[in-house]
Amino acid sequence: MALRTRSLTKREIGTSLSEINVTPFVDVMLVLLVIFMVTAPMMKSGIGINLPQAETESAPAEEGLTLTISRDRYIHIEEAVINIHLLEGKLKEYFYGREKRIVFIRADKDLPYGFVMSILDITKKANVEVVGLITEPIEVDEKEKE
Repeated sequence: MALRTRSLTKREIGTSLSEINVTPFVDVMLVLLVIFMVTAPMMKSGIGINLPQAETESAPAEEGLTLTISRDRYIHIEEAVINIHLLEGKLKEYFYGREKRIVFIRADKDLPYGFVMSILDITKKANVEVVGLITEPIEVDEKEKE
Protein backbone atom coordinates (compact mmCIF):
# COMPACT_ATOMS: atom_id res chain seq x y z
CA MET A 1 0.00 0.00 0.00
CA ALA A 2 1.48 3.24 -1.06
CA LEU A 3 1.23 6.38 1.02
CA ARG A 4 0.14 9.44 -0.85
CA THR A 5 1.42 12.85 0.09
CA ARG A 6 0.02 16.04 -1.19
CA SER A 7 2.13 19.13 -1.72
CA LEU A 8 0.76 22.41 -0.47
CA THR A 9 0.11 25.16 -2.93
CA LYS A 10 1.23 28.73 -2.33
CA ARG A 11 -2.33 29.75 -1.58
CA GLU A 12 -2.68 27.19 1.21
CA ILE A 13 0.68 28.14 2.77
CA GLY A 14 -0.23 31.82 2.96
CA THR A 15 -3.46 31.23 4.85
CA SER A 16 -2.12 29.21 7.77
CA LEU A 17 0.20 31.66 9.38
CA SER A 18 1.05 30.84 12.98
CA GLU A 19 2.23 33.70 15.17
CA ILE A 20 2.35 33.97 18.92
CA ASN A 21 0.62 37.01 20.31
CA VAL A 22 2.79 38.11 23.26
CA THR A 23 0.65 41.07 24.32
CA PRO A 24 -1.47 39.10 26.83
CA PHE A 25 1.69 37.51 28.22
CA VAL A 26 3.31 40.92 28.74
CA ASP A 27 0.14 42.23 30.38
CA VAL A 28 0.06 39.33 32.83
CA MET A 29 3.76 39.78 33.66
CA LEU A 30 3.29 43.50 34.33
CA VAL A 31 0.34 42.80 36.63
CA LEU A 32 2.39 40.20 38.52
CA LEU A 33 5.27 42.64 38.80
CA VAL A 34 3.02 45.33 40.29
CA ILE A 35 1.50 42.83 42.75
CA PHE A 36 4.97 41.71 43.82
CA MET A 37 6.15 45.30 44.28
CA VAL A 38 3.16 46.13 46.46
CA THR A 39 3.21 42.98 48.61
CA ALA A 40 6.99 42.56 49.08
CA PRO A 41 7.33 45.22 51.81
CA MET A 42 4.35 43.72 53.66
CA MET A 43 5.95 40.27 53.71
CA LYS A 44 8.87 41.44 55.81
CA SER A 45 7.38 40.42 59.10
CA GLY A 46 9.49 40.03 62.15
CA ILE A 47 9.68 37.20 64.61
CA GLY A 48 6.57 37.24 66.78
CA ILE A 49 7.62 37.98 70.34
CA ASN A 50 6.07 39.90 73.22
CA LEU A 51 8.70 42.30 74.49
CA PRO A 52 8.64 43.35 78.14
CA GLN A 53 7.47 46.90 78.73
CA ALA A 54 9.47 49.67 80.40
CA GLU A 55 8.95 53.40 80.91
CA THR A 56 12.31 54.34 79.43
CA GLU A 57 13.05 53.94 75.77
CA SER A 58 15.55 51.29 74.77
CA ALA A 59 16.04 51.92 71.09
CA PRO A 60 19.48 50.83 69.89
CA ALA A 61 21.64 53.95 69.60
CA GLU A 62 24.48 52.26 67.75
CA GLU A 63 24.74 49.55 65.18
CA GLY A 64 25.11 46.08 66.52
CA LEU A 65 23.96 42.51 66.18
CA THR A 66 20.39 41.74 67.26
CA LEU A 67 19.64 38.44 68.97
CA THR A 68 15.96 37.56 69.19
CA ILE A 69 14.81 34.87 71.61
CA SER A 70 11.28 33.61 71.06
CA ARG A 71 8.96 32.13 73.66
CA ASP A 72 9.80 28.60 72.54
CA ARG A 73 13.53 29.33 73.17
CA TYR A 74 14.57 29.64 69.53
CA ILE A 75 17.50 32.01 69.15
CA HIS A 76 17.61 34.11 65.98
CA ILE A 77 20.68 35.98 64.80
CA GLU A 78 19.05 38.58 62.59
CA GLU A 79 16.72 36.19 60.67
CA ALA A 80 18.64 32.90 60.98
CA VAL A 81 17.85 30.37 63.72
CA ILE A 82 20.90 29.24 65.71
CA ASN A 83 21.40 26.47 68.26
CA ILE A 84 22.34 27.66 71.76
CA HIS A 85 25.41 25.41 71.74
CA LEU A 86 26.70 27.07 68.55
CA LEU A 87 25.91 30.63 69.65
CA GLU A 88 29.32 31.46 71.15
CA GLY A 89 31.16 30.33 68.03
CA LYS A 90 28.80 32.23 65.72
CA LEU A 91 29.22 35.42 67.78
CA LYS A 92 33.01 35.11 67.70
CA GLU A 93 32.85 34.51 63.95
CA TYR A 94 30.55 37.50 63.41
CA PHE A 95 32.69 39.92 65.43
CA TYR A 96 36.06 38.71 64.14
CA GLY A 97 38.06 41.73 63.03
CA ARG A 98 35.48 44.28 64.17
CA GLU A 99 36.29 47.06 66.59
CA LYS A 100 32.91 47.43 68.27
CA ARG A 101 31.22 44.34 69.64
CA ILE A 102 27.65 45.28 70.48
CA VAL A 103 24.74 42.88 70.87
CA PHE A 104 21.09 43.81 71.42
CA ILE A 105 18.85 41.13 72.88
CA ARG A 106 15.12 41.02 72.13
CA ALA A 107 13.73 38.38 74.48
CA ASP A 108 10.11 37.37 74.95
CA LYS A 109 8.73 38.53 78.29
CA ASP A 110 7.50 35.01 79.14
CA LEU A 111 10.98 33.45 79.02
CA PRO A 112 12.50 32.27 82.30
CA TYR A 113 15.06 34.64 83.76
CA GLY A 114 17.65 31.87 83.93
CA PHE A 115 17.47 31.23 80.18
CA VAL A 116 18.03 34.90 79.35
CA MET A 117 20.95 34.96 81.78
CA SER A 118 22.52 31.94 80.06
CA ILE A 119 22.34 33.84 76.75
CA LEU A 120 23.95 36.88 78.41
CA ASP A 121 26.69 34.61 79.77
CA ILE A 122 27.36 33.17 76.31
CA THR A 123 27.61 36.65 74.78
CA LYS A 124 30.11 37.71 77.44
CA LYS A 125 32.17 34.54 76.78
CA ALA A 126 32.27 35.56 73.10
CA ASN A 127 34.04 38.81 74.17
CA VAL A 128 31.07 41.05 73.42
CA GLU A 129 31.74 44.45 74.99
CA VAL A 130 28.24 45.89 75.22
CA VAL A 131 24.96 44.02 75.65
CA GLY A 132 21.67 45.89 75.48
CA LEU A 133 18.18 44.65 76.25
CA ILE A 134 15.42 45.87 73.97
CA THR A 135 12.04 46.63 75.56
CA GLU A 136 8.75 48.05 74.42
CA PRO A 137 7.63 51.45 75.77
CA ILE A 138 4.63 51.51 78.09
CA GLU A 139 1.58 53.03 76.44
CA VAL A 140 0.50 56.00 78.56
CA ASP A 141 -2.87 57.68 77.99
CA GLU A 142 -2.90 61.42 77.41
CA LYS A 143 -5.24 61.87 80.41
CA GLU A 144 -2.72 60.23 82.75
CA LYS A 145 0.06 62.62 81.61
CA GLU A 146 -1.91 65.66 82.81
